[in-house]
Amino acid sequence: MRLSCPFCGTRDRREFTYGGAALARPDGAEWGADWDAYLHLRDNPAGVSVEYWVHAMGCGAWLRVTRDTVTHAVQNVVVASGEGAA
Repeated sequence: MRLSCPFCGTRDRREFTYGGAALARPDGAEWGADWDAYLHLRDNPAGVSVEYWVHAMGCGAWLRVTRDTVTHAVQNVVVASGEGAA
């Protein structure tokens, strides 16, 4: 699989580190069912998934990647700054 970093160009997947599913963070700081689901529950979809990846062996940018988890076809890559990436 190859990912296109907006700053460095197309690179091999081994330059990137998976950062988890791109989920909306719950509001507030109090622990509850929303935070429990955010931290511990994942859907593990077979198909299109939106994920965070960091270009760890490159510029260090956090990216929001839309890809198919079955075919690994990358559909979109954008910078994730300001989204609260992990």
